[in-house]
Amino acid sequence: MNGQPCIRDLRLSVRRVIELLATYPDRAELHQEFPELEDEDIRQALIFVSSSSIQF
Repeated sequence: MNGQPCIRDLRLSVRRVIELLATYPDRAELHQEFPELEDEDIRQALIFVSSSSIQF
């Protein structure tokens, strides 16, 4: 993933998860499209972005 921070072994970058949250504000729809993405993955991505100096 070119050195980008990723979610577990999903091949989803933190950046992509944040983009998905903007695209799918309804979590049920997000989970329907990406069933492998768990609530804890989303929570961890948000924590990472909020505490990181990396610009998205």
